[in-house]
Amino acid sequence: MKANESLQNDQSTATQDALHRAVDTTPAIIHTARPDGYLDYFNRGWLEFFGKSLEEVCGWRWTESIHPDDVDGIVQKWRAALASGEPFEAEARVRRADGTYRALLHRKAPLHDEHGNIVKWFGSSIDIEDRKRAEEKVREQETELRQILDLAPQQVFVFGPDTRLVYANQVALEYFGVGLEQLQAESRINFVHPDDRERFLAERENGAFEETPREFEIRLLRHDGKFRWFLVRRNPLKDEQGHITRWFGTATDIEDRKQAEEKLRYENAALREELGKTSMFEEVIGTSSALQMVLARAAKVAPTDSTVLIMGETGTGKELIARAIHKRSKRSERPFISVNCAAVPSSLIMSELFGHEKGAFTGAVQRRLGRFELAEGGTIFLDEVGDLPMEAQMALLRVLQEREFERVGGTEVLRADGRVISATNRDLQAAIADGAFRCDLYYRLNVFPIKLPPLRERKEDVPLLVNYFVDRYATRAGKKIKHIQKQALEALREYSWPGNVRELQNVIERSLIICETNEFTVDKSWFSNEPQPASSVAVDQTLTERRRIEAALVQSNGKVSGTHGAAATLGMPPSTLESKIRSLRINKFQFKGV
Repeated sequence: MKANESLQNDQSTATQDALHRAVDTTPAIIHTARPDGYLDYFNRGWLEFFGKSLEEVCGWRWTESIHPDDVDGIVQKWRAALASGEPFEAEARVRRADGTYRALLHRKAPLHDEHGNIVKWFGSSIDIEDRKRAEEKVREQETELRQILDLAPQQVFVFGPDTRLVYANQVALEYFGVGLEQLQAESRINFVHPDDRERFLAERENGAFEETPREFEIRLLRHDGKFRWFLVRRNPLKDEQGHITRWFGTATDIEDRKQAEEKLRYENAALREELGKTSMFEEVIGTSSALQMVLARAAKVAPTDSTVLIMGETGTGKELIARAIHKRSKRSERPFISVNCAAVPSSLIMSELFGHEKGAFTGAVQRRLGRFELAEGGTIFLDEVGDLPMEAQMALLRVLQEREFERVGGTEVLRADGRVISATNRDLQAAIADGAFRCDLYYRLNVFPIKLPPLRERKEDVPLLVNYFVDRYATRAGKKIKHIQKQALEALREYSWPGNVRELQNVIERSLIICETNEFTVDKSWFSNEPQPASSVAVDQTLTERRRIEAALVQSNGKVSGTHGAAATLGMPPSTLESKIRSLRINKFQFKGV
């Protein structure tokens, strides 16, 4: 019996020795403690780390080796574990035998008997200094990378494999004017323009499904409530198994590029519009002194940036002279934009000249650039400028004085760098007297006046014009004209041409259409009926209407519209009355306060 007990004791001792040797060879620092927490065993790794023998350990206060900044934290956790009987884990820096501190990960777990009482505490510590330094290095690199990304001009985003946003650089946060948490919310879709949301979601889903880089353009809402165009690029980051671990995205502001493209499209559209029009004639034709004087003045003003006012009857070639001035100016490489102010409805002229923002009025489904923006750096030709309504006259005066304007429905002040050449067949000074044209605008437009003579005042140019137009339209019609009938040429010279060169052009084109020989002739009936003076009946009717309108204006104190306006008294729409006031050249302002 004693022999068996002795054998069992020997085996137990051998087992304990084997366990101790195994524990001594482990790289971990291991110790045990009594139920009250006092240490009672240390493995070789523990003793070597602290540089102490078993004798020196007796009565040793282990907290003396803990870094002063870490003592309170680990002692609190150790005491809490003693009180609860639960395992605990903590990091603390410990002084090694050579006097240096190393970061250790400490774990302690209790051993309970069958009654649940703690009989022993087992503790281990693992050196994690190298890991901590590596983590710190990663943090430093991450901080440096974030600083670099915050300085990048693009918006930068990082998404998880499930497309959840995990990072946005400072540029992005400042653009949207929100924190990262708000960008992470599902409501971030509201930052995408409503018209682009469906495409944005489709691009995101397609990218996640195909796991390929994506690139697309969308409009994003800035913190000031304005949308700007961005080029978005998204690329996946994959692990060794090919699984996506991150999505990296950038958003580059391309608003200026988009506006330039839009402006170019409008310029091209305007150019196609101009090319599609039949010009009155391609080059100035004539040797008369009256025409040569005009060309000399045009050549004089062309190299300058001065504002030019071209006056002349309908069909005298005002736009042709304006184009000639532009072609000989420093702006010849930039656009020549023409606007017929009389052909644009008064309700749309402001939008035509200065553009409009989306939603500025019914039908304004998108932003539209005005003619002044299209003429940037070039020339804008305002034909029939005398027909501009008063609101447009005030806006044009601002452009001429301040070189700035705003789009209809917009608040952004835009700079105007287009040379203004205007033209009119009206007597602007009479319009000023009638209150239909601003005096200050007239003087701004009339910096350099050029008056075109009517064709009846340069009849010596008629043969040259006839030869030119006959050759032009005969070539177009596929006909060969060998002779111009003398009687026809004489008839063309004698006619007074109230429609000027345009009327001459039309008569010649009509003749060549119906001509069946190689001789050019004209039918005098086409132009022999010159406008006759108005009959006395018509004059009386006009005078009567004028008196009725003036009487109504006296009654309304010059007010046209409204319940007590002149239009209501006369039983006609205000717009019709305004038109009659202009045509009869009635100064409605003289009736104010009558």
